[in-house]
Amino acid sequence: PPARALDSYATKLRAAYAARVAAAKRWGLAKVPLQAPPAPAHKPEITARKGFEVDDQEELNLPPVFTTIPTKQKIVFLTIDDGEEKDPAFLRMMSDLKIPYTAFLSNYLVKDDYGYFRKMQAQGHTINNHTLTHPYLPGLSYAEQKREICGMQDIMKKQFGKAPTLFRPPYGNYNHDTLVAAKSCGIKYAPIWDEEVFVDHWEYREDDRSLHPGDIVLTHFRGRADWKGTMVDDMRRFLGKVTAEGYAVARLEDYL
Repeated sequence: PPARALDSYATKLRAAYAARVAAAKRWGLAKVPLQAPPAPAHKPEITARKGFEVDDQEELNLPPVFTTIPTKQKIVFLTIDDGEEKDPAFLRMMSDLKIPYTAFLSNYLVKDDYGYFRKMQAQGHTINNHTLTHPYLPGLSYAEQKREICGMQDIMKKQFGKAPTLFRPPYGNYNHDTLVAAKSCGIKYAPIWDEEVFVDHWEYREDDRSLHPGDIVLTHFRGRADWKGTMVDDMRRFLGKVTAEGYAVARLEDYL
């Protein structure tokens, strides 16, 4: 029986890999995306990135702003913002390839088709708060910032069943009021990003212009109206680079 069980497990592994090979070929990838390791048994401690803190960050236990998850594993995390483009091919591609990602939605861009993002949620991807109208938050009063964040929490609970605990400030801009307001709305983490991928190029926060273990990568729900390509093209560029450099795409929420 142990030998048969082992053989059955090996058969399943071969079948799963063959399915990934076929999916990679179908979506025009040069290499099969690497599989992420299992979620950690003990999640890392997440703190605000040095220099990204606000006054009373620790004393008030405010949501930390960070760009990288502390890990030595060669993994990165894909996050996608706003929600303007609603490309069904993107949903099929990521489902076929089994690539995890985390979405941060702004209501003014998603309210015309909440159903698209419910499909995304049903596929196991987490959808999170990116404010109602995507304003420059530091230019608003505390009450206005709270309305932007808590208002989006209410909509997400109504449309998607629960209010998220992750929030990304638009443009990555925030101040003390932002994090106090976010905490009051039930937010625990405020991840931003270390790299950003577009259809035709990458942008980097660090001077070495390289990927690092645990980096959070940003892209957007955009298509040909804004870019020289589709979201599928964007994902080909993203997956091509991370796979070529030996990185797998992991699920951000598994580390929080």
